[in-house]
Amino acid sequence: MSSVHTPVTETSQYLQAIRQRVGTIVVGQDVVVERMLIALLTSGHLLLEGMPGLAKTLLVNTLARAMHLNFRRIQFTIDLLPSDILGSEILDERSGNFRTHQGPVFTNLLLADEINRAAPKVQGALLEAMQERKVTIGSQSYSLPTPFLVIATQNPIEQSGTFELPEAQLDRFMLCHRLGYPTVDEEEEILRRNLKLGVKREGAGAVARTEFDMIKEEAIGSEADLVAAMEAANHIHVSDVFLKHVVDVVERTRKHADLELGCSPRAGISILKASRARALLHGRDYVVPEDLFALAEDVMLHRIRLTYEALAEGKTAAGVLRQILEASVS
Repeated sequence: MSSVHTPVTETSQYLQAIRQRVGTIVVGQDVVVERMLIALLTSGHLLLEGMPGLAKTLLVNTLARAMHLNFRRIQFTIDLLPSDILGSEILDERSGNFRTHQGPVFTNLLLADEINRAAPKVQGALLEAMQERKVTIGSQSYSLPTPFLVIATQNPIEQSGTFELPEAQLDRFMLCHRLGYPTVDEEEEILRRNLKLGVKREGAGAVARTEFDMIKEEAIGSEADLVAAMEAANHIHVSDVFLKHVVDVVERTRKHADLELGCSPRAGISILKASRARALLHGRDYVVPEDLFALAEDVMLHRIRLTYEALAEGKTAAGVLRQILEASVS
C-alpha cells in the first residue's frame, strides 16, 4: 500500500485543527464533528437524531465560523410554510413589479432544527433543494451557494407533535447520526466551563455570557483550503476488494429475512464517499475495512426497515445490521 503523501498529511492537519477548535467550545461530541466534516467534504447532508439540549446548534455554529462559512438556522414548526425556507416573490407597490426575497436556505451551512415537527410539504421543499442544490421562486431558478450543507435534527419519533420522515426522504441524507448524552466526566467539564463564562457588558447593562459568546470569529485556513480538502477526499484510493465488500453488505440488507426494506444503491455510494473522507480525516490516502464498520450504522440504519414479524419478536434494526456486518466478514 502506498505511503501517505504530504498533501494528504497537510490536509489532515488542517481538518484536525478545525476539530480542535470545535473542541474548545463543545465538550465531547468528537464523532459528531467528524460526521459533519465528512458530510461537508463529500457534499452530503447529515441528519442528527437526539434529545434537545445536546449542543447541536452550538456545534454547527462553531464549525461554520471555524471554516469561514455562512450559517443559518431554521426552527421547524407545524405552521411553517415552504416559502419561509425557500423565499418568495414580493410585490413592490411603488413600481408594480415583483422582487425576489431569498429565504434562509441560501447559505453554506443550514441547520434545520427539529425537521420532523414540520408538515411533509415543508420537509419536501427543503429536501428538493438538498437534492438539486437549486431553488425555484416564481418562474426563476436560483443556484444555492457552494458549499451547501444541510444538517437537520429530529426528535425521537415517539414524541408528540412529530412527523416521521418517509423512507424516500430519509434516503436523501447521506448520514444519520444518533446523539447520546455526555459521559459523567464530560458533563462535569461542561458545568465547569459554564461556571467560568461570567457576564458581558452591553452599554449600561450586562447579560450573562453563553457558550456562543466564546466562539472565535477568525477562521482556520481559507476557502482554498476547504476546496483542496474536498479534492483530496475525492482522490483517496478505494480498492476493488473494498468496493465488492460494500456491495455485498448492501445486497445482504435486501435479502435478510427480518428486513422488509433494504438499502438503495445510494447507500453504497454514500459508504464509499464517507469512507474516503474518514480516511482523509485519519491521515490515510486509502480506505480500510474499519471505515466501513465505523460508518455503516450512520449510513445504513436509517435506510432499512424491519418486518412486522421481526418487530413483534423484539428485534432491532441495529441488531440486524450488526448481524449482516458480522456475516460479511465470516
